[in-house]
Amino acid sequence: MPHLSVEMLAADATTPITSAGHAQLGIAVLAGIAVIVLLITKFKLHAFLSLIIGSLVLGAVAGAPLDKAIASFSTGLGATVAGTGVLIALGAVLGKLLADSGGADQIVDTILAKAGRRAMPWAMVLIAGIVGLPIFFEVGIVLLIPVVLLVAKRGNFSLMRVGIPALAGLSVMHGLIPPHPGPLAAIDAVKANLGVTLALGVVVAIPAAIVAGPLFSRYAARWVDIAPPEKMLFSSGETPDPQAQRTSDDLQKRPGFGITVATVLLPVVMMLAKAFVDVVVDDPKDSLQRVFDVVGSPLIALLTAVVVGMFTLGRPAGFTRGQIASTVESSLGPIAGVLLIVGAGGGFKQTLVDSGVGQMILEISKDWNISTLLLAWLIAVTIRLATGSATVATISAAGLVAPLSADMSTTHTALLVLAIGAGSLFFSHVNDAGFWMVKEYFGMDVGQTLKTWSVMETLISVVGIVGVLLLSLVV
Repeated sequence: MPHLSVEMLAADATTPITSAGHAQLGIAVLAGIAVIVLLITKFKLHAFLSLIIGSLVLGAVAGAPLDKAIASFSTGLGATVAGTGVLIALGAVLGKLLADSGGADQIVDTILAKAGRRAMPWAMVLIAGIVGLPIFFEVGIVLLIPVVLLVAKRGNFSLMRVGIPALAGLSVMHGLIPPHPGPLAAIDAVKANLGVTLALGVVVAIPAAIVAGPLFSRYAARWVDIAPPEKMLFSSGETPDPQAQRTSDDLQKRPGFGITVATVLLPVVMMLAKAFVDVVVDDPKDSLQRVFDVVGSPLIALLTAVVVGMFTLGRPAGFTRGQIASTVESSLGPIAGVLLIVGAGGGFKQTLVDSGVGQMILEISKDWNISTLLLAWLIAVTIRLATGSATVATISAAGLVAPLSADMSTTHTALLVLAIGAGSLFFSHVNDAGFWMVKEYFGMDVGQTLKTWSVMETLISVVGIVGVLLLSLVV
């Protein structure tokens, strides 16, 4: 499937906007990233503004004319938003329908009702994986943390024993599986096939979630044995948002478990079906493949899921047309910041590309005895540690290594996206907003959060890259 490519809309990446040497370009990259890190961490400036300023600093230090640097940034921002913005918006609408209709509650309640005590950590990672598929990480935390706290309280579990698996399920989806913003942007940047990336992403995500979730939670529970914080506990039927409280009549109107799961998985099935047909048929002129190129495109798959969800989720919940319209409208406002950050990340990426940085890395690394996949992971790890943002790390790393994907096969290009995604999750710490969300919701101090959440993120990253490298040997 052809993807909208930033490079298609910008100057040819092999024709840099500056003729700077490798040393100057290297200094420019370090200066640009340093400015972004400093503005985000020291001055608490929004990532959107920090990325704009960092991009201009990068262009200036690289010796590019300011008007050329601005043009590169603007082109990258526009192309990235055009390529991923609609998909992010559709994902947000589907996630909001899932939450407001009670579909997310239905998934949670059904799985928990069937899970025994020993299976509870596995149930939590399964719940987080299903619920986290169409929604953003931060929204997933808000949805699931009250459930995690109640399960820990009523079942007399260590909070870490059930909390870490839920966080692992959400985080794996966020970093590795489209239609989350980071993976989508990386797919666009390196021209990967979305269906193949999704299929291989699931293969990589499952062991990563298991190791960092149910297995690691045994040790996390010993290291940090805490009870759910009372200030975050809510009685049965309550949620942190009084307007979101559901009465007994509401609960009876929830959509069924089967239809809810089917709706959430519908876009995944459509995209995987397209990938399967691509492999089996492998003829762009074949009518069957052309049909599935449309049916399995992310735009059509997510749009179909949203329209179907209005009936399968909204109608059983008793939503009127006005309530469905209100749900759709309210889902779009909160993603404005995400869209701006992703777009600015694309602008920074394009400035990197047009400055010749990607070509520089291609020339320098051609004699290195290191896997391209491992190099991409290391670059993403470095940017993640510096900026604290998984999305910024993914987009920036994708821009830097995009030239390396030119001669890769379809499967290895998909693995390149997953290597970047795995690196973007490495060791979340104090410069990451997710770190502070987890700390506050679970009532931990900084040290406890580092020993649990940060180690969990690192495990996902390491298991992820190991899985990618192993797959690269067989596909």
